[in-house]
Amino acid sequence: MTDTADATDSVSNQPRTAFSWGHTAMKAEFVAASDGTLRLARLARPSDPGSDPEAALPLVELTAFGHGSGWSGPRFTGTAFGARPVYRGHRSGRGEDGWESLTIELHDPATGLTAFVELTSPTKVPVLRSRVRLRNDGTEPLVVQSVSSLLLGGLPAPEALDVHRARNDWLAECRWYAEPLRDTVADISVDVHQHDSRAALALTGRGSWPSDGHLPMGALTERGGERTWLWQIESPAGWRWDLGERAHGTYLALNGPTDAEHQWRVRLAPGGEFTTVPAALALGSGLDDAMGALTAYRRAVRRPHPDHATLPVVFNDYMNTLMGDPTTEKLLPLIDAAASAGAEYFCIDSGWYDDSENGGWWDSVGAWLPSPRRFPDGGITAVLDRIRERGMVPGLWLEPEVIGVRSPIATALPPDAFFQRDGIRLTEQGRHQLDLRHPAARAHLDKTVDRIVGDWGVGYLKLDYNIVIDPGTLAPGDIAPGAGLLGHAHAYLDWLSGVLDRHPGLVVENCASGGMRMDGATLAVAQLQSTSDQQDPLRYPPIAAAAPTAVPPEQGAVWAYPQPDHDDDLITFTLGGALLGRIHLSGHLNRMSEHQLGLVRAAVDTYKSIREDLARALPFWPLGLPGWTDEWPVLGLRAPDGPSYLSVWRRGGCDELRLPVGHLAGQDVRTEILHPSDPGAGSVVWDREGGELRVSLPRTPGVLLIRLTPGT
Repeated sequence: MTDTADATDSVSNQPRTAFSWGHTAMKAEFVAASDGTLRLARLARPSDPGSDPEAALPLVELTAFGHGSGWSGPRFTGTAFGARPVYRGHRSGRGEDGWESLTIELHDPATGLTAFVELTSPTKVPVLRSRVRLRNDGTEPLVVQSVSSLLLGGLPAPEALDVHRARNDWLAECRWYAEPLRDTVADISVDVHQHDSRAALALTGRGSWPSDGHLPMGALTERGGERTWLWQIESPAGWRWDLGERAHGTYLALNGPTDAEHQWRVRLAPGGEFTTVPAALALGSGLDDAMGALTAYRRAVRRPHPDHATLPVVFNDYMNTLMGDPTTEKLLPLIDAAASAGAEYFCIDSGWYDDSENGGWWDSVGAWLPSPRRFPDGGITAVLDRIRERGMVPGLWLEPEVIGVRSPIATALPPDAFFQRDGIRLTEQGRHQLDLRHPAARAHLDKTVDRIVGDWGVGYLKLDYNIVIDPGTLAPGDIAPGAGLLGHAHAYLDWLSGVLDRHPGLVVENCASGGMRMDGATLAVAQLQSTSDQQDPLRYPPIAAAAPTAVPPEQGAVWAYPQPDHDDDLITFTLGGALLGRIHLSGHLNRMSEHQLGLVRAAVDTYKSIREDLARALPFWPLGLPGWTDEWPVLGLRAPDGPSYLSVWRRGGCDELRLPVGHLAGQDVRTEILHPSDPGAGSVVWDREGGELRVSLPRTPGVLLIRLTPGT
């Protein structure tokens, strides 16, 4: 189907190309600018104001050898290519899966390069997903150094906007902060100079941990208004976004890896193709609304799996418990206690393959065979059988992409199966990195997983990744290491999809030293996402409260590791922090008193009673996104046509708090404290007219899980 219309050029008075596309929640309007290039002139919800088409950006900007930037500056807009492509047509459609699609074809006569701008959006969700497919229809090779995934101009001027970013460091993930965009993009008196500013606020992610340092996300909020633009770049490797000033407005450019910052480039021979990583942009009336739209989009784009609806409780033996030292003797009583507490999956974490006396497994991994020393009677299969006997699904930890330098697999596989530079195999922290584009590397991992899942009956894999490769690899055929890294990262996700195709009941948790691989590309394939390796229960609340910014609640694994030496308040505190995510239980439950184990059972039972709502709820933050040292972190989840839930932590400060819950203002609301069960732990009172919840937590550390049911 093709949807076209004509507009009139104000200068030449000649018809020019114009058309629109979208659905009831979002509309995109495309117009040819005065230079003839087709541009996304407006992307908005139906109620949002329009923008100036001349402030929009070309649909595609790219740099290539022999075709650089159109001007100097630290950004990838205003390129020589951007002003050249000619519009050749478009086609739109609606799939049976509920997605709207639009493909726009552009062509550069000078080089023969054709660009297909591929736009999609889930019906009724104000989120645009964009990627660009390049095809060299010319007669000469073209080496591309950067290419945009999504460009949007015509946004309000920098002085009207605040920009939001999220630090994402090991043990301190999802720490959002905001600043005025004008603090970076200074006002240079554009009219005086008759030139846009060359300044840009740019953020990049590098290496094989795509969310190390910052989440591959960002947001703009309109100061004095309600409009919000929230984005994520769905790259399993490098990425970049930048914001700058253009034509008295603001532009947003979303890219995957680039030559300048990631040593990425691709050579397109005649007939060759390349497709960028996708980028998604959510629109909302405020940050919470945009986060809700992005959450709905993430659910629509991911691989379907029963786990997303059932949300089973997982016990993992690692955190603050066995810490990579599992044995039959240690595991059996822990398995019994976990089953008694209500766990439905039991995952044996790292160390199960380590047969050394001193725990020196780090640089010898790769064969993934169980240790006879650790599992002397009946081997690991006897322990897995015990898990099944107790009514739980067994799981194992695996770090598939690495091979230790002392592993026999390091010499058994061909050299080209590993990351390399200048013919030298790379070594990082005593490990080599597999390149999943090589058939031998993939065959090795297929054999490993099919043995563990197919032969041993393991139903849960925690796939970890604890080294960083930067900038990448130069395998035969690669012209830049960043391209090799991106190629491997896509091959890894393709391998993982193949595993799930062969074993559709398998549940996969994605982990990279906690949340260092918390990117949209991986989250669309894996069922769960580790949010952190944080071991201090008092430091976890701001991570747990902000995790739904990066991952839907039903995919965000949050540790709950109560210990027998904790008092009741600390036990309920660490348990309560995980109840609006995917509770990942740990701790020495087998050493607990019956009273303490009862507290654990009560929390798990509470989780099971609300998890059906969590799988469809959208997040909100009554006090805004939490700061790292906030005394009262708060997270809300709102189930459509159902109750709302609040997790409220107190780590210090006064013992009372008022929480605005605007979507329930003016309504009668029934309040329930679901956790903890101690009636003296706290109290809540609903203010109907003020739309506020008055919360009291007399002791610290303290936590409440509250259910708000309207109309009762």
